[in-house]
Order: sequence, then structure tokens, then C-alpha cells
Amino acid sequence: MDELQVVEFVATYLKKKGFSEAENALQAEIQRSKNNNSNSSSSNNTNAVDVLNDPELSKFFRSLSELEDSPARYQDEYSKLRSWTYSSLDLYKHELLHVLYPVFIHCFMDLVAKKYIQEARTFFNTFREDHEMLHLRDLQKLEGVLSPSHLEEMEFAHSLRHSKVNIKICQYSYELLLQYLHKTQSTTMLGIINERINFQVSPGQPSSISDDAEVVTLIGSNQDAANQINQKEVHWGLLEDSIENRLEKMGGLLSDSEKAEGENKEADMDENKKRSVEGGKQGASVKKLKKDKAISATAKAARPEANTTPMAPRVKPELALPLMPTEVEQSILEDLRNRVQLTSVALPSVSFYTFINTHNSLNCASISHDGSLVAGGFSDSSLKVWDMAKLGQQAGNSVSQGENDTTPSEDVLGANGAKRSYTLFRGHSGPVYSATFNPLGDFILSSSADTTIRLWSTKLNSSLVCYKGHNYPVWDVQFSPVGHYFASASHDRTARIWSMDRIQPLRIMAGHLSDVDCVQWHANCNYIATGSSDKTVRLWDVQSGDCVRIFIGHRSMILSLAMSPDGRYMASGDEDGTVMMWDLSTGRCVTPLMGHSSCVWSLAFSCEGSLLASGSADCTVKLWDVTASTKVPRAEEKSGNANRLRSLKTLPTKSTPVYSLQFSRRNLLFAAGVLSKSS
Repeated sequence: MDELQVVEFVATYLKKKGFSEAENALQAEIQRSKNNNSNSSSSNNTNAVDVLNDPELSKFFRSLSELEDSPARYQDEYSKLRSWTYSSLDLYKHELLHVLYPVFIHCFMDLVAKKYIQEARTFFNTFREDHEMLHLRDLQKLEGVLSPSHLEEMEFAHSLRHSKVNIKICQYSYELLLQYLHKTQSTTMLGIINERINFQVSPGQPSSISDDAEVVTLIGSNQDAANQINQKEVHWGLLEDSIENRLEKMGGLLSDSEKAEGENKEADMDENKKRSVEGGKQGASVKKLKKDKAISATAKAARPEANTTPMAPRVKPELALPLMPTEVEQSILEDLRNRVQLTSVALPSVSFYTFINTHNSLNCASISHDGSLVAGGFSDSSLKVWDMAKLGQQAGNSVSQGENDTTPSEDVLGANGAKRSYTLFRGHSGPVYSATFNPLGDFILSSSADTTIRLWSTKLNSSLVCYKGHNYPVWDVQFSPVGHYFASASHDRTARIWSMDRIQPLRIMAGHLSDVDCVQWHANCNYIATGSSDKTVRLWDVQSGDCVRIFIGHRSMILSLAMSPDGRYMASGDEDGTVMMWDLSTGRCVTPLMGHSSCVWSLAFSCEGSLLASGSADCTVKLWDVTASTKVPRAEEKSGNANRLRSLKTLPTKSTPVYSLQFSRRNLLFAAGVLSKSS
């Protein structure tokens, strides 16, 4: 073996290890060596490393020379690494298992890049079952990679090839992994791990299994670019002239004694209202009010703690905000002044609206801010709205009927000549995927697979405007907290901002690598957040249209978002059942909230921001203590106990996945879902 071969082997080794600076330095040294005189060259040859007489080095270099032409090494070395990982001690196993998935997908893509297509398919099909539970959607995308050109043409594969995976691991697990790789001379795996994985090694014990959600960050966008974006300033405070701000100037919430008097008067008034025309509705609201008062009594003891929260900063609006009628403003102020203060010991009452007889055609549900109207979007392209007052008069309960309903109603006739209990809105030509009420409840927006968004009047019971702009199905639409403006999310990978008086979008937010599945407005209306199938959440400035934050940490598509009332925190729920709490100012995850066993379809903060409610396909509503979740002692965080005792209560339904959650201004929690027949 001559010196030229040794140099080639060394260069190959440095390239495999990802040591680009060392590789460049070697090439520069070789060039200088060539420029030396022949005597110097012969002297250098005399002192050259004798690879043949160094059996360890020779063996290592020979293994590198075989690397390029042996696809079987990928399957053999990965299989051995997998077996070693699964046989490791339980204390370290869950950390070491995080390494397998990125190694698996990069082995597959390397084989495709080297044109070993058949071997790549065999490798992929042999080991894909290990990763389907956590990464099914990624695997479905990678299944379409059938040639080297696909690695560049497919955005998802291209982004994976040009970015690293961040994995948090303890020092001892990291040393165990390196010892195994060197001892078994798994050069292929070693090369992939060095080139594709960035280990964040921490001293001490392995991380808790409950912290797994934030241990691995497999990103589609470049981590460096995300870090650069996250350095931008975000003004997360409330609007200067908001109703909450005016309430504070007027003296804030009522004192305990004033509130007690107000509650007594309100109870007397409600007793009289029970005999009024809206008997059914008021009867239900009296029961809710009694529950609220019981909670209020408990909350008074804990109220000083809640009031110690620092006041949110004030910011100026970037959008021209609509004027609010005086009578509406007074009504909202009254609600806020009489709001029940919720804490970890004073939990909200819940009013659950259950859809029945929907024949699996209900796609979405939405509840107005006061709970008086409930909307459902269906696969037959219809939107149906129930008025709880009228439903209460007829049936005396809060059960919403579906398509074959023949419950009497006063004005709308059903297919069989019987009167319906709902108002039917028709206009879409595809399934309705989302619906949202404006803050006053007199308008409702719906989005559909027909790529359009429609504005409906709940007063006129008719379609007013059809907004066109998206090129593919629109998965979500949300009114802003002040009404007038709304945001949409689509399969075309964009989010758009609209106003009610214009048929074209005001802003287009592009940057996600896959579907934008959900959208949510910030409390001050200056930002919107978008959740995507690319497993990231982005925060956008509505004025400039720029992305100002990228939140990375979820391991599946994001299905729901919620903003805290003070605008500082955001919660996101994903397909795996994980809820993550984010700090908007830093872009970092405050804490993952583990507990749901299926998709988290809805999230809602209580009005003062002390509680978070999450609704899931696992047929439960969970209540989380936001105050405890955002103020975890550092010692507790390091010990791995950060997630314990944060779930305050789990409220199971009989068999109803939770589609929608909404806190009223007085902190009553509304929920909606569809009854699923148990098998």
C-alpha cells in the first residue's frame, strides 16, 4: 500500500466523519508537499506511516475501502446496533432508542443515493415496523423515494439530508454508544451518526421517559435558520386600548364582598328569568350559574395567589381595529367583572354538547363565546347551526341532532316534512372542515375541501361572501379576537390573513414544508400561529408577513393551538397526544404535558390564563395547571419530575371524542363532540 492510497483513505475517513476543516487542511498540506523539492519529498516518504506494519490501522482502512461497494453493511450494522440497543439496560435503553430512527432513515436515503434501490427497499421494509407508531407520516412520505433524484425533488427528503437531528442524551449513554461502535468497528453507523446527529450531552442521570417529547428534534427546516429567526423580537403583550386594560383602569375585578352581593342579585334575577319566554335556555343557565358560584366560593381563598401574576406589557395594534358598539362593550365588561376566578383548587364547570345520529359525517364543531350557538361542519358540504335557547324549549337538553333528525322546530322543514332543530347553511361543494364564530356570534366562517371560505350571517341565515385564494382544501379558519379579520390554513402549505370586507387575502404566510393544519390568533392580533404536518409551529407577524418564531419539538403533526390571555404563552397539541407549552419571547418549550393517548383536537386557556383545557380523540377533557407548568423549580426540572401533578383533573366522556373547547368570558367551559358507537 503506497502513500497515495493512505492519503485517500485518510481523506475518506475525514469526509465520513464530517471533519470538513481537517479535510481541507489535509488537501492544503498535500499541495504544499507536492511543491517541495524531491529531497524533501523522499525524506517525507521515509518517515511515512507504514500502514502494512500497523494491523489495526490497516484493518480500519480496509473496512473503509469496502464501505462504498457493500450495501449489505448497512443492513448488517444497523441490525446489530438495533439488537444491542434493545438489549441495553432499561435505565439507558429509552435514550439509546432515540438514535435508531435517524440512523434508519439516513441508511435508507444513503442506499438510494448510491443507486442501491432494491437493497434500500428491502432495508426500509425490514425495519419500518419499529418506527411506525411514532413516525408513520414520515415513513409514508419516504416510501415515495425511488431514485436518487427524488432525494432532491422531494422537499421533506431534501431537508432531512441537509440538516442534523438534535438528540439529548446523558453522558453515560453517550459513552456506551461510542464504545459499542468502536468495539464492533461499525464504521457505516459511526459515519452516519457523526454526520447526521448532533448530541446534546448532559451530565447526571438519563432523562425521564415522560420528557421524551422534547428529547429528539427531527426537523425539516435547518436548525441554524430556526435559531436565527428565533432571535427576532416578539411583542407579546396586550393591546393598549383593550377591554381588559379599560377594566383595570376602572378598578379591575370586583372585590369579594361586591362580587358576593352581585351574585346574590344575579341569582334573584335568574329565578325570575326561569319563567320568561326563553325558559329552556335560562333553566340550563341557572344550573350553570349555581356551579359557577360554588367554584367562586372556593376560588376566593386562592385569589390572592392568582393576582400576584405580573401585568402583561402593552403594545400598539398593527391592524386597523373595528369599532365595538357601546352596548356590546358594556356587556363584555359586565361578564369580565363577574368572571369566576379559576385556580388549581377551583376548577371550571363544563357544559358538554354531544352530537348524535351524525353517521360519521361530522368533521368539526364550534361554539359561540356565550355558548348560545353550536355549529357543525359535515362531509355532505353542509353547515348546521343549533340555537341552544330554541333547542332547550323543544327538548329540554343540550343534545344536538344530526342528519336524520325530525325534532320539531319553528321555521325550517326537514326532508320528511318535519321541522328541523337547526339552521341549515348550504353553499360549499365539498366537506366542511372548520367553522368559527365571530366574538359577537352574528357571523360564522366555514372552510371546505372546495378550497373556499364562506361567511354566513346567523341573523339572516344566509351566505354573504365566498372567499377564494387557496389552491387546495382549507383545513382551518379562525376569527381574530376582535372580529373582522380572520386567518386560514390549507393543504397548499400556506396560511392567509383576510378581512371580511375584501375577497382577496391581505397576507400570505409561506414557509411550512407540509400542510398547515391549524391556525390561531395572538391575543393582541399582531401575530398568528400556525401548526403543520411538518411537526413545527410558526409564529408570523401579520403586518409584514414574516415568520418571527419556529417552535421545534413535536414528533407528529400539530392539530390544535391556543394562546394564553396575556399573550406570553402558547400551547400546541399533536397527533400523538402530546401538549407542549411554549414561551413566545424565547421560542423555547416550557414543558411538555403528557397524558392523552390519542390526537389532541382542541385546546383552550381559561380567561385569566391559570388553567389549560385539552380535548382529545381519547374521549377525555384534561385540565392542566398552567401556573405550575410555567414556574417549575430548576432542581425539579433536572430530576425528571417536571411533569408530575400538572394534570389537575381528567374528565372522561362515555364515548365522545372531544372536537371543540371554548371558555366563556365568565370562565364556564363549553365542549363539543360526537357520540361514537362503541364496538
